[in-house]
Amino acid sequence: MSLSERLQLAIAQIESAREYTMNLLQDLNDDDWFWLPDPPFTTIAWQVGHLAMAEYGLCLFRQRGRAEIDSELMSGAFRKKFMRGTTPPKDRADYPSRAEILEVLQRVHRQVLSELPGFDGTALDEPMDRPYFCYPNRYGSLLFAGHHEMIHAGQIGMLRRLMGRPPVA
Repeated sequence: MSLSERLQLAIAQIESAREYTMNLLQDLNDDDWFWLPDPPFTTIAWQVGHLAMAEYGLCLFRQRGRAEIDSELMSGAFRKKFMRGTTPPKDRADYPSRAEILEVLQRVHRQVLSELPGFDGTALDEPMDRPYFCYPNRYGSLLFAGHHEMIHAGQIGMLRRLMGRPPVA
C-alpha cells in the first residue's frame, strides 16, 4: 500500500468515527452531557473531552511532538482532566462547559485533518509504544485513533440508552 493510500485509509477511519460520534451527540442537551448513571462510571462530557485529548495525542503529539499551535488547541488543564486513567468528575461544576468541550473537540479535529496529509512517509514507519492498532509504529497510532473513537462512541451509545434515548443508526 502506498503512503498516500495508507494516509487516506487512516484519514477515512478518523473522519468516519467522528461522524458517528457527532450523530450520537446531536440530540443531547446540557443535562444529558453531565448526567451520571448509577453506579457512576462516566459522563458524555468526559467521553467527549477524552476523545479530544486522545485525538490530539495519537494524531498530532505522537506524530510530530509538541508544536507552537498546541497551546491554542487545548489547555494543559483540559488535557489533564480528560487523559487516560482519570476519573470522570461527579460534580458538573468540575467540567468545562459543553460548548467548550465541543469547541476543543472540533479545533483538534480540524488541526488533525490539516496536518495529517503532510506527514512524512518514512516517519510513519518509526516504532511507537502502545497504544497503536495493527502496527507498532506511528501509522498504527493513526489507525488506532479511529478505533479508539469508536470504542468511546460505544460508551456514549450505552449512556444514551441508559437515559432512555433511542439508538442511533
